Amino acid sequence: MSSGSVSSELFSPLHLRSGQVLRNRIAKAAMEEGMAGEAQLPDGRLISLYRRWGAGGAGLLITGNVMVHAEALTGPGGIVLDADAPLEPFAAWAQAGKAAGAAMWMQISHPGRQVEARMPGVVWGPSEIAVDLGRHSKRFGRPVAMTAAQIAATITRFVTTAQRAERAGFDGVEVHAAHGYLLSQFLSPLVNDRTDEWGGSLENRARLLLEIVRGIRAVVAPKFAVAVKLNSADFQRGGFDADDARKVIGMLASVGVDLVEISGGSYESPAMSGRPADGRTAAREAYFLELAAELAQTSALPLMLTGGITRRETAERVLANNVELIGIATGLAVTPDLPSRWREGLEAAGTLKPVTWSDKSLASATEMAMVRYQMRRMAAGKNPALGVHPAWALVADQRVQSRALRRYSRWLGSTERHRAPAASHSSDPVELGRVCLAADTPENCKH
Repeated sequence: MSSGSVSSELFSPLHLRSGQVLRNRIAKAAMEEGMAGEAQLPDGRLISLYRRWGAGGAGLLITGNVMVHAEALTGPGGIVLDADAPLEPFAAWAQAGKAAGAAMWMQISHPGRQVEARMPGVVWGPSEIAVDLGRHSKRFGRPVAMTAAQIAATITRFVTTAQRAERAGFDGVEVHAAHGYLLSQFLSPLVNDRTDEWGGSLENRARLLLEIVRGIRAVVAPKFAVAVKLNSADFQRGGFDADDARKVIGMLASVGVDLVEISGGSYESPAMSGRPADGRTAAREAYFLELAAELAQTSALPLMLTGGITRRETAERVLANNVELIGIATGLAVTPDLPSRWREGLEAAGTLKPVTWSDKSLASATEMAMVRYQMRRMAAGKNPALGVHPAWALVADQRVQSRALRRYSRWLGSTERHRAPAASHSSDPVELGRVCLAADTPENCKH
C-alpha cells in the first residue's frame, strides 16, 4: 500500500503492473444484470445504467457476466460476446461507463454445469457431477464431461471475447473463476474428478484458467488489464480452500495477471450472499476479509475484496488489511453514487433487507432478484426502491426471466439456422459445441 493515512488511501490511485492506473480504490463489482436486448446484446438500458454508475465516483466498473459461449448462459438475459457478435453495442456500453473517468472492464464467463434445466444449449462440466441443491437440484441441467476438443474450444472462446472486448474500447477483462462457474468447477476437487491433464493435482485443475490467461495476454495490448475473480474458498468440506487459493494466486502472478478479486462460494454454498456453510464469515460486512487478509500477506498481486461492503469505515478497514481495491456490488445497486457520497462524508441511502427464509437456496435467489429489480429501475431512469417486498421482487424477476428465455430460445435457434452447418466447422475449435443443436440426442448436450 502507498504511504498516507488510511482515510486518504481510499481515493488514491492504484497503479497496475500493466501500466493501467485506476483513479481510486473503489470498484463497482460484477452483478448479473440479466438485461440483454435483442440478439443477446447490450442496449440502451445497460448503457443508461453504466453511465449512471460511471458518474458515481468509482475508479473502476466491472460488468456483469458476459458469456463467451452463446449456447451456455448463466441465465436467458445474459450478454454474449463471441466471434459473431457486432461490436457497436459493446463500444457504446464501454463509452458510457468510461464517460466520467472510470475504467471499464468486462467480466467474461462460462457457466459450465450451472445452467438452468429449462435453458436450451449445452451443460458442460469437468465431470458428470451435477449441482446439488437438495430439492432444488432439478432446476439445473445434468452436465456432461467436456472432451479435450471442447476444452480447447473454450480456451479459444475466452481469448476471442477478451480480444473483441479490447477492440470495443474496454480497458480490461476479468476472467470469472469463482462462484461455481466453469473455471471454478475445474479448480474444485469436489466437481473435477478427471484423471487426465485437466484434473487431479491443483496444477492440473488450474491448467484451464492459466491457459486462458496466457492466451488472452498473447493477443491484447500490454496496457489492457487482465484480472481474475477467484474464490478464497468454496465453503464446502473437501473443496477448494484458502491454501489452494494462495497457490493459484502464485501461479497467476507468473502469467501476466494485474489483479485478483477475492470472493467465495457457489450456488451450492452461497457464501457470496453472506451465508457461508461453515460459519467462518458470518458477518454481513466484508464477508471474506479474514481470508483475503491472510492471502494478502503472501500475494505477489494486488487483491480486490468484494462481499457486503457498504460503509466507508468497512472499506477503510479492508484497505488496512493490505487489500488494494474495494469491490462494491449490492451497495451500488442501492446507492449508485456511493463513492461520491463517501468522498463528501456521507453514507449509503439505505440497505436492502436481508431475506432470512429457512430455504437458503431460495433466499439467495430472492436476494439476487431484489438486486436485479433495483438495476432495472435505474436502467429506466428511476431511483432504487428499497422497500420492495422480496416475494414481489422474485415474482417480477421470474416474469422478466421467462420473457428473456423465449427471446433467447428464438434467437439461438435462428442463429443456428443461419450459420453454416456445424459439421463443416468440426475442425474449428471455435465452432465445436454448435453441433448439439443440429442433432436429435447429442451426447454433448444436456439431458
